Amino acid sequence: MGREKIYQEEEFPTPLLQLWYKFKQTPVVMVGFGCFVFLVTLAIFAPIITPYPPVENHLNDILLPPSWHANGDVSYLLGTDNLGRDMLSRLMHGTSLTFGLSFVVVIISLIVGVIIGSISALTEGVKSSFLNHFLDVILSIPSLLMAIIIVAILGPGLSNTLWAIVMVLIPQFIHITRNAVKEEFSKDYVLASRLDGAGSLRILHYSIFPNIIEKLISQATLAQSAAILDIAALGFLGLGAQIPMSEWGAMLASGIDYFYVAPWTVYLPGLAILFAVVATNLVGEGMRHALKLRKES
Repeated sequence: MGREKIYQEEEFPTPLLQLWYKFKQTPVVMVGFGCFVFLVTLAIFAPIITPYPPVENHLNDILLPPSWHANGDVSYLLGTDNLGRDMLSRLMHGTSLTFGLSFVVVIISLIVGVIIGSISALTEGVKSSFLNHFLDVILSIPSLLMAIIIVAILGPGLSNTLWAIVMVLIPQFIHITRNAVKEEFSKDYVLASRLDGAGSLRILHYSIFPNIIEKLISQATLAQSAAILDIAALGFLGLGAQIPMSEWGAMLASGIDYFYVAPWTVYLPGLAILFAVVATNLVGEGMRHALKLRKES
């Protein structure tokens, strides 16, 4: 016969679990989170589930309006563009290029920025002061302007655009990581670990990173919304994704000439960019609100 439990064990949730409990209290934020998960899923599976290849031309169905229009065709739910390409397929595939690549860009920037920011937080003196002032100068320049300058040097193209945005986002993660690590190093629990003989790297890995990860995730959502806009803006300017790629900014640029004839070629990719940015910003705002509630409780 099993022994009965006399004492109840109290379980303390991890910092991330506490953040999730606070995060899901706001219904609007959960709607944004659902939209964000939908975009992530679509970015992964879009190449498989698109009705047509994104560059396939249907020359008999050029500038066909969406299916709910009187002249629309249910075979092309959101209509076609000036070359007869299915707008729905291009928008779905564009999710992988605009939203999906922004996710990859942010992850790379986050990893590099956290490593450099953690190392800089452990340094002192002239090196630390120089890095701090250098970051202040870099962060004072608008991210899109910096990306345009870097792409102008590297040359147009989607790959160069992604590297440019990575280089633009890295200083943001270095700055927030450096400040967060320095703030945690001044707390009592770090002093207790030092008295136990733990080195700086061990304290950083086992004590500090678990306590700052939510700040990094919050910053990552902000950085992703900026990355989406930068990728789309550079594509619109002709410096990013090139024709015939189905990136949302490039689609917006190619549809401008047909705005009065076929307005859906402009407002559909524009709405897709807006939807992705709003969903990402809602998740980021929910993270910041949850962090604030967690600190107050």
